[in-house]
Amino acid sequence: MTIEITSEDYATRLDKADDLAHFASRFYKTPGTIYLDGNSLGLLSMDAEESLLKALEQWKTLGIDGWLTADPPWFYLGERLGEQSASLVGAQPDEVVVAGTTTVNLHALVATFYKPEGDRRKILAGDLDFPSDIYALQAQIRLHGGNPDTDLVKVRSRDDRTIDEEDIIASIDDSIALVLLPSVLYRSGQLFDIERVTAAAHERGVTIGWDCCHSAGVIPHRFDDWGVDFAFWCNYKYLNAGPGGIASMYVNRKHFGMQPALPGWWGYQKDRQFDMLHEFEGADGAGAFQISTITVLSAAPLIGSLRITQEAGIDNMRRKSLSLTRYMMDLIHSSGLTDSPYEYTIGTPQEDERRGGHVAVEHANAPQIARALKSRGVIPDFRPPNVIRLAPVPLYTSFTDVWQTVQHLREIIDSNQHEQGSAVREVVA
Repeated sequence: MTIEITSEDYATRLDKADDLAHFASRFYKTPGTIYLDGNSLGLLSMDAEESLLKALEQWKTLGIDGWLTADPPWFYLGERLGEQSASLVGAQPDEVVVAGTTTVNLHALVATFYKPEGDRRKILAGDLDFPSDIYALQAQIRLHGGNPDTDLVKVRSRDDRTIDEEDIIASIDDSIALVLLPSVLYRSGQLFDIERVTAAAHERGVTIGWDCCHSAGVIPHRFDDWGVDFAFWCNYKYLNAGPGGIASMYVNRKHFGMQPALPGWWGYQKDRQFDMLHEFEGADGAGAFQISTITVLSAAPLIGSLRITQEAGIDNMRRKSLSLTRYMMDLIHSSGLTDSPYEYTIGTPQEDERRGGHVAVEHANAPQIARALKSRGVIPDFRPPNVIRLAPVPLYTSFTDVWQTVQHLREIIDSNQHEQGSAVREVVA
């Protein structure tokens, strides 16, 4: 017997065949809710809670001795977590370090790799990039004596959702000194072909870095194979390390030995750090780009989170993520929600190779619909002007969760709930 995709039985069948379903029991999920905002802040797992409580206990019992006798020792924690993260991005263990915060790491990396000389003075980005990246690039251009109005080139979108890679490549000319792009566009969920764009930049003699905040932990990368120069990402989205959790950096080993533009004591050679010399001697690997002492309590949840991610396997997580987002999009179409009177639009690329971990559902009444979903126990987020982002995270979202969410999208229109409430977003959208 054929089961229609629009039926709940279809979702139930998919859940029964899901090899990752059991991981959901290790996350704290509020009963009666469907959490679809893991692309903004991932849920707390019992593993992350355990590793945080362990760090607190060790602080309580060891005090300063925790730097060398805690398990794992705090002094090497950034490097140890970097080693454990390396397989997620296709890097060698010493090419990744866990340190700092996303935008601080962006500043540290761009300050080092942006070297305007002669006619090559410009940085290439996109006009749909996350604002923080643009603020940092503007600041770095000013710090290097340039003018952001002329020296920051933003590739324009043709549809206000995606950016054509052909347009990016065509914009990498002899005036570009650095390319900095997101792996996934934060609104639409478009996934760039990192390998292709990186190769095009290198063919033109240009250094390229990637903001992987919306791909780390849900999409496998192969930075070494692709020749990526540097990358950075947060760990509080798909890697579930907690609000404002510690971030990560990747530096290709071909750049090892490069003097960081923003050196700090924590980036010194570890075995000589306490020599307290005034001449900076950077660590041999990506650890040289650390600036400040590692924030142990911010890093501790990542210990447990990485354990879950490695158990599940990043390739398995990607397969389920693609299945969840494909099912969501197909269900919206099959349920007639793109037709009148519903008028939903999907702004995310349909092709698997061009799609990140979330689906951008667009509607003229998006703020009201996002509020209505939340009142019904579905946690989305809103991005202006008209995007409801729905992220079915493979570690804790079921296919039945997706089915129920699509039913809510229908019922909100049927009950005119989308015409109620304020169209003004909340302070935190």
